[in-house]
Amino acid sequence: MSEHADNRHLADWRRFLDGCGQAAHQVNSLLPSGHLTRINGLVMEASGLRLPLGSSCRIMPLGGSPIEAEVVGFNGERLFLMPSEDVYGLPPGARVVALEAPQQPPRIGQPPPARRRSIDRAKLVPVGESLLGRVLDGAGRPLDKLGPLEASSLRPLQSRPVNPMSRAPIERPLDVGVRAINALLCVGRGQRMGLFAGSGVGKSVLLGMMARYTEADVIVVGLIGERGREVKEFIEQILGEEGLRRSVVVAAPADVSPLMRLQGAAYATSIAEYFRDRGQHVLLIMDSLTRYAMAQREIALAIGEPPVTRGYPPSVFARLPQLVERAGNGADGSGSITGFYTVLAEGDDQQDPIADSARAILDGHIVLSRTLADAGHYPAIDIEQSISRAMVNLVSPAHLDHIRRFKSLFSRYQRSRDLISVGAYAAGSDLQLDQAIAIYPAFEVLLQQNLAERADFDTSIANLQSLFAVNP
Repeated sequence: MSEHADNRHLADWRRFLDGCGQAAHQVNSLLPSGHLTRINGLVMEASGLRLPLGSSCRIMPLGGSPIEAEVVGFNGERLFLMPSEDVYGLPPGARVVALEAPQQPPRIGQPPPARRRSIDRAKLVPVGESLLGRVLDGAGRPLDKLGPLEASSLRPLQSRPVNPMSRAPIERPLDVGVRAINALLCVGRGQRMGLFAGSGVGKSVLLGMMARYTEADVIVVGLIGERGREVKEFIEQILGEEGLRRSVVVAAPADVSPLMRLQGAAYATSIAEYFRDRGQHVLLIMDSLTRYAMAQREIALAIGEPPVTRGYPPSVFARLPQLVERAGNGADGSGSITGFYTVLAEGDDQQDPIADSARAILDGHIVLSRTLADAGHYPAIDIEQSISRAMVNLVSPAHLDHIRRFKSLFSRYQRSRDLISVGAYAAGSDLQLDQAIAIYPAFEVLLQQNLAERADFDTSIANLQSLFAVNP
């Protein structure tokens, strides 16, 4: 009996010690903290902390709610922080607390942990099927008053692009429901297209048409840096109830901090990646890539980065491909992200540095013309300046021949438009121009489309073919 009691007593002690060891191992270490030393415009400086770039912090004011911030740079012992919300009411010396505990050293007898990549420190954002039909801000908080978000999983805000050697090729067209694009600027699944336009030429209407009429499984819309009024109008009037039902909208309007605008674009891309990895085909609409670049410019200039081209620092041109390259096809057998990124050409200047940089990293561009928009021509697509670089692998040789013939006759008519309008051209002088004049009204019908009209891919091709069947 005595030996049995001793063994039982010893087993109880072992269980007690094991429980103490597990509890001690699970205790969170004290979070490091510092204090606020300076606020200069958009950037805050803090001392007493040693944190890597991209770390999240919380600033504790004397009264009121804490303010979230992110480490965007450092100089010696000083950290540069960018807030994600207003900083009114912050006093000098406010406490700055890191939201991530420092990595603990290994316990005795355990191997040292593997080196953590920067992606491990990235913020986690909610994703999942429950996001469909919802409108969120750049931090994943609901804006639509439909109750709290019930996300099925979390995903890093920043991720690494797919290995280019593992990507599936762009070989299947995506029906976007717009006749001019389907017939003449065919877009493939996984292609990244730019929508170049000035203000007020109908880009939001065109984006709404594609969002409602596309055959993609999921639509993710990132409204970055736009006016708050336009956010509600786009959702209620342009996207509509039918489009919103299979969409996720991430809105980071112009009045939020530049950090939240950057995060909104990254969050929309993370949501698209989630659905792509589940084997679905996603249409990602980012409006606009220019506002994303401007947000990065605000941050970079605030922390002292020198401007190089029209006020844009080098980090802006490094950030653009990092965002765009996350879209595209996944590995063979997985889904795809077809991206449409709007680019605002300042003063309708197509050689704007952001427009020029975006044109180089995208797989094609659609240019909207102010002249056509002013003439009531919608969608105001300038076919002569637009191109889809992946179209050669998506259409048949006969379709490609019809496109080349269309552009040739269309361009021939545009070059002689002034002569024709004043009656200075004599019929029979140029056989090709005579043919262009005869077929031009049919070209106009093909290129224009009502907002409430859907033109599927096969019908669009048939309409193009019928032009040359009637006018051989």
